[in-house]
Amino acid sequence: MAMRLYNTLTRKRETFRPIEGNNVGVYVCGPTVYNYIHIGNARVFVFFDVLRRYLEYRNFDVTYVQNFTDVDDRLIRRAEEEGTTVPELAEMYIEAYFEDMDALGVRRADIHPRATDHIGKMIEGIQVLIDKGYAYEADGDVYYRSLKKDDYGKLSHQSTEELKSGARVEVNEKKENPLDFALWKKAKPGEISWESPWGEGRPGWHIECSAMSKQYLGETLDIHAGGMDLCFPHHENEIAQSEAWNGKPFANYWLHNGYINMGSEKMSKSLGNVVTVRDLREEYDPRVIRYFLLSAHYRNPISFTAESMPQIEAGLERFDNAIANLQHRMEAAMDGEAVSWVTERLDALTADFEREMDDDLNTANAISVLFEAVRFSNELVAEDVVSRGSLKAMFHWFERFGEEILGLVVTGRQKDLDHEIEAKIEERQQARRARDFARADAIRDELAEKGILLEDTPQGVRWRRK
Repeated sequence: MAMRLYNTLTRKRETFRPIEGNNVGVYVCGPTVYNYIHIGNARVFVFFDVLRRYLEYRNFDVTYVQNFTDVDDRLIRRAEEEGTTVPELAEMYIEAYFEDMDALGVRRADIHPRATDHIGKMIEGIQVLIDKGYAYEADGDVYYRSLKKDDYGKLSHQSTEELKSGARVEVNEKKENPLDFALWKKAKPGEISWESPWGEGRPGWHIECSAMSKQYLGETLDIHAGGMDLCFPHHENEIAQSEAWNGKPFANYWLHNGYINMGSEKMSKSLGNVVTVRDLREEYDPRVIRYFLLSAHYRNPISFTAESMPQIEAGLERFDNAIANLQHRMEAAMDGEAVSWVTERLDALTADFEREMDDDLNTANAISVLFEAVRFSNELVAEDVVSRGSLKAMFHWFERFGEEILGLVVTGRQKDLDHEIEAKIEERQQARRARDFARADAIRDELAEKGILLEDTPQGVRWRRK
């Protein structure tokens, strides 16, 4: 069965076909790092982490990019309130982001670009848009002419009149039209800023992702993803400026996850019901949070209540008990290969899992398949006579689907492997700092032999499996 994804742009499920062979470029809009991330942010990062893992399982060669917005109005205000600088504030919350996401089992992106490292690329794009007549300068600010692009509104499926009436449009006499949006903002006294052809200033929010995605994934992306709240204006504006800049479609597949409700109310800052991942981690095992975020189809809203969490904890306990029972039984099991009726049952479970994930990544139903596997595993362990090979096959099934794809089952192997790789990378970095390049090269070769490829980037060392 081919993998099918719901495309927000076309409003239908489509068979996924990459632009080039098995190579897949995925761009996920990352956090604006002025505070700790909340549970709504975490749904984005956890779910698209699973998308990446499943694409890799399906033998796609994935380049996964997730940015950090490390300069905007909120960072500037927060830095002023806390008596620090914007870069220092951003660095603190980027570190906090990694702590939270590492705890939730979210693998780090291949590339984590920061907006402030790509100002030159943004200025380049803005100038192209001005030269093409899609943008105009007004007293040090630069705006995009939204109505010049005939299909503006195609992602959110709204006319420009609907967008005008529904959008929170800032009153600004510099704009030719209320829907025009900022590409470059003139610096106020004392603000962080950069030189540009239009004077000191900083980029608007939307141009950041257009510039960074182009630099790392090219002019047309396979998949662009994020929360439903970004569909308009952020992603709509990204499409408009990127397609005007490059003269090509910006992304072939647009994926958006649904909102999180706190009880019966939508989570929002205005209601004061925003819950951070950091706070939740003090109450719950991070795996409980991850399970919760994957327990509904990603496009559906999901409600967080304290009353629902014990059921999730009980589900994880069933996984853990199944693994513990398998490991215990394997120690005393008789030697022998996996028998045919066991492999046939595992093949059927694999087919069920793939069917659910191929159908627009239905993690809720895929988790149900995990519980079917738990029931089968318990039956297998209870057999009077069972071969070690049959038990190992069951164990490896959990390892592949429950741990490596969904990140819910813990067998220990994947975690230990990742720690070994990170330790080797750190050893290589120390060798390079000591100018022991022979040792550094030897470590790279050693990892390559194990199927681990390293790439040195301005953002640090990235690694991936072949």
